[in-house]
Amino acid sequence: MADLGFTFRRQKNGDVLITHNGRRASVLRHDAAQYFLEDMAELDFADQQQEMARITGNYKRGNEREAKSHPRNRM
Repeated sequence: MADLGFTFRRQKNGDVLITHNGRRASVLRHDAAQYFLEDMAELDFADQQQEMARITGNYKRGNEREAKSHPRNRM
């Protein structure tokens, strides 16, 4: 469960590109990129994966089963 498929790469201009399974998920610029890189230096691999999931919004929120039965989602 540690590998969620996220990777990050610092670009020449200082931006940080976060990808999920090879597709771009987010780009962090300026101060956000700097803070992100500082945080990543202190975390292990599993925690890095969780942090990138939080930043990109790509994580389970615990309400998926409940949302399935919502009237808007029933067809």
